[in-house]
Amino acid sequence: MASVLVLKSSILGEYSSSTKLIDQLVSQFGEDTFVIERDLAAHPIPVLDGELMMGLRGAENPTKRQQEALAQSDQLIEEIKASDTLVIAAPMYNFNIPTQLKNWIDFIARAGVTFSYTENGPKGLLTGKKAIVVTTRGGMHKDMPTEHITGYMTTVLGFVGITEVQFVYAEALAMGEEPAQASMEQAAKSLQALVS
Repeated sequence: MASVLVLKSSILGEYSSSTKLIDQLVSQFGEDTFVIERDLAAHPIPVLDGELMMGLRGAENPTKRQQEALAQSDQLIEEIKASDTLVIAAPMYNFNIPTQLKNWIDFIARAGVTFSYTENGPKGLLTGKKAIVVTTRGGMHKDMPTEHITGYMTTVLGFVGITEVQFVYAEALAMGEEPAQASMEQAAKSLQALVS
């Protein structure tokens, strides 16, 4: 049975283009696909601060807040380990990923757990998985200097061992109904092709 971890991160609720694309994909999965779905906007992960960072690093005599953060981090990492494929919504907000998705990254990037430092540099420990990043944006940014999501997501996923990363783009979503519809249709086809 295939296992898929679905991460939504849009703050736009029912108006979210990335959520629509992912929901359409999930609805087409067969009974032989086990889906773990997490909406990072509806159920946000705390912003990493000094106290939580020390908790994730194994603080002595941890506070209740640190204990809760560590338990949440462990759960998020177990969800990745249980999955063959990650489908990640990464809409572009002000040229970068949403805060909600960044918070998830901060909670799953843990030395000695999801990556380790070696003589040859960092080594990712979450290997044997692939990721599909669905990125939506109002303008046109692919292959432009304003495209920061592709490089960042490739780097951070590779850092924890997920090196097979593919991107699906839906662009020009605020540039008129016709180009927006065409872009969404093409993105849906591309997404379906990647999981077939």
